[in-house]
Amino acid sequence: MQITIDAKLKAKCPRTALACVTARVEAGASPAALIQEMKAREAEIQKLPFPRGVLESPQIVATRAAYKALGKDPARYRGSAEALLRRVVAGKGLPQINSVVDVINLVSVESRLPIGLYDLGHVTGEIVFRAGRAGETYKGIGKYDLNLEGLPLFADTAGPHGSATSDSERTMVTAATKEVLAVIVSFGGSESLERWTQRLGALLQQYASGTEIVTNIVS
Repeated sequence: MQITIDAKLKAKCPRTALACVTARVEAGASPAALIQEMKAREAEIQKLPFPRGVLESPQIVATRAAYKALGKDPARYRGSAEALLRRVVAGKGLPQINSVVDVINLVSVESRLPIGLYDLGHVTGEIVFRAGRAGETYKGIGKYDLNLEGLPLFADTAGPHGSATSDSERTMVTAATKEVLAVIVSFGGSESLERWTQRLGALLQQYASGTEIVTNIVS
């Protein structure tokens, strides 16, 4: 799977880097051990002296800065990692969807980085990471049509299908999904991304019958 970063986005957000993981998976119900790991991460955050401090971690701050640089208000359009962390801080916990989505959300909370997740059976051609253009929209998963202008997003030859805020219904992972692409988005450089691709691959293998796992870094 060929993924590139658009030069115009890179010019405005020069430390942008992507960590890509592809795998064959089984997207069934999350096993008890995975749910236990999710609950453990939630508890760790809630037991901090100042839980809301996680919302000011360097990765979250870098994501907000990138949104501002691209012309998107980070208070209205939050990176997906920040949205998940806000749920945890508020005591709402991580959503439980299926084993693959739950693994991605777990690693997103651990890394403080947005992670896009796509069913490769519904992706066409090469993917570019770029800023959304005027008039571009798609139906977000479980949401209304998302205004994509200025949003850092992934687009294949059929158009935008995911972003650092919310992915689209077109390429969402369901029980029928057999092969996925997960993309960890860092606006603060590539230094820690290898660690998180390894973590992501290991969890997919452990909890979602992940096989044929391939990782690469794009910067």
